[in-house]
Amino acid sequence: MIRRQHMEAQKNTSSVPVSEFLLICFPNYQTWQHWLSLPLSLLFLLAMGANATLLVTIRVEASLHEPMYYLLSLLSMLDIVLCLTVIPKVLAIFWFDSKSINFSACFLQMFVMNSFLTMESCTFMVMAYDRYVAICKPLQYPSIITDQFVARAAIFVATRNGILTMPIPILSSQLRYCARIIKNCICTNMSVSKLSCDDITFNQLYQFVIGWTLLGSDLILIILSYSFILKAVLRIKAEGAVAKALGTCGSHFILILFFSTVLLVLVITNLARERIPPDVPILLNILHHLIPPALNPIVYGVRTREIKQGIWNLLRRLKEVR
Repeated sequence: MIRRQHMEAQKNTSSVPVSEFLLICFPNYQTWQHWLSLPLSLLFLLAMGANATLLVTIRVEASLHEPMYYLLSLLSMLDIVLCLTVIPKVLAIFWFDSKSINFSACFLQMFVMNSFLTMESCTFMVMAYDRYVAICKPLQYPSIITDQFVARAAIFVATRNGILTMPIPILSSQLRYCARIIKNCICTNMSVSKLSCDDITFNQLYQFVIGWTLLGSDLILIILSYSFILKAVLRIKAEGAVAKALGTCGSHFILILFFSTVLLVLVITNLARERIPPDVPILLNILHHLIPPALNPIVYGVRTREIKQGIWNLLRRLKEVR
């Protein structure tokens, strides 16, 4: 009822022709933005450096030219794009008070965040399937998980998530706006659409349904894959085989668990927005676009012997060039 009255009041006012928005990060704690920029900058450099190192290592090391590592390269590329879409603008706000963002740039950022987040989830699902085949059907692995499989999987990841998330920014861009101050560091659909004079029920409903359908289906398939893997591993009786098999999946499982946990916490804090300070969801949203990209290559680099060896080989080559 209150929402309806608010909408009626807004309809009686003229909409504002918006050519740009203003991003107001942490409305209640703007004084400590400069302090927060330091750890965010370090995490950003770590994420960029670690993912770039991983991509270069897989590219130049012939022993890593395998489907499993191609999928890891896809994950690193998605992480780099997500970081570059969000963090530089956040740091520009903190350092230079560059709060304005172009109308088109805002909705482009919204599209990249929504589509690439679901692409990352879908990539985790494909990687879980890769480990399922490797452990449950080892003899068929070379014929199932091929370079062609990876290429088709990458096309599927990009197409499914790009097409299904594209209506979110399109719907938001067609709205009439009565204000232009976004109380967030980034152009999330929820933060932007709240400024509209129009009814945003369908907009919010579409994002909710698509988000839970894509991320939920990926998570269900990931859980099923690891359930079959665990069942198969427990049947192995050879000494040390269980530890070795679980070790190959450990990196995947850690990253998927962290990705899903942070996303779930972010959703809960947004749903309980009235009981939680508004700055908490904003901070969690930023960290979710920064910490997983920083952790992904590090976890794989530490836990995967072939990648560690590839990095050492790369460093030796660089020393020889000097």
